[in-house]
Amino acid sequence: MPWVIAALIGSMPFLLGNQLKEPSTQTVEKTLPLYSCLDVPAQFTLCDSTVDLSRYDRKERLDRELLAFSYMHSTSLQIIKRANRYFPIVEPILKQHGIPDDFKYLMVIESSLNPLARSGAGAAGMWQFMEGTARDYGLEVSNTVDERYHLEKATHAACKYLKNAYRNYKSWMNVIASYNAGQARISRQLLRQDVDDALDLYLVEETTRYPYRVMAAKMLLSEPQKFGFRLKASDLYPPIHYREIKVSENIEDLARFARGQGINYSLLKNMNPWLRSTSLHVHKGKTYAIKIPVKESMYYNSKVIIPHDKRWIVE
Repeated sequence: MPWVIAALIGSMPFLLGNQLKEPSTQTVEKTLPLYSCLDVPAQFTLCDSTVDLSRYDRKERLDRELLAFSYMHSTSLQIIKRANRYFPIVEPILKQHGIPDDFKYLMVIESSLNPLARSGAGAAGMWQFMEGTARDYGLEVSNTVDERYHLEKATHAACKYLKNAYRNYKSWMNVIASYNAGQARISRQLLRQDVDDALDLYLVEETTRYPYRVMAAKMLLSEPQKFGFRLKASDLYPPIHYREIKVSENIEDLARFARGQGINYSLLKNMNPWLRSTSLHVHKGKTYAIKIPVKESMYYNSKVIIPHDKRWIVE
């Protein structure tokens, strides 16, 4: 019997034929996931400043952030979709204040364009103002109102901060670093380390990464297809058209107020995230503008969604 078993084992390859053949190289390649890396440019322009990326440390820092955007799929996709709704609001305000348009990418890094973003440290809104800084730059933060969540007002406040920082540094790259670490810390480290450019500073990892994250955000929203994201116009979030109601008296019940305007409390809060309670207390002499979405804009019509930037979509 042992010789019979040995004979059968020896004949197995012949009996099974192609079943024991090695898989072809093409078959293996089709089953393996494909990964790719974006090329890091030799230089990159941000806020009208040309950054030399040929030095190894700068190249590798930007490479890290490009990889993050490439394989952090859900967040990157949401950023592109949300940009279609929020960039048209922010861009004219930046221009009005003489702030480089690229600072909208700083807002992307701060909040991923989430209007309800809030950090563990208490920074809030798309520009991630801390409560004290918000008040310093004219934003109201109270029990019923938090204008850090008011995109237009917060953008005006951010522009004031950025202009103030630029007066100190005369360098937009240093301004970007200071938005993360604070002007006092960046000024102190520039002096202590005897350099003029914040990109040459040895800082905590979060601040060191920060300018490169802004660069990577600009690259993502300039050429999303290179990151593997191929969206249609209908994938983008459209602007929500609205009418405004001026309010100069207290509203004790915002849910009832919303019903009176033909919407519900949830939609009211969605359009006005700066309303932080179920009521609105109005200080003497103050007037608020509450946004009420128009009915036609409340429902999706994929045929009429227009991309704010045609680079975001494939035809």
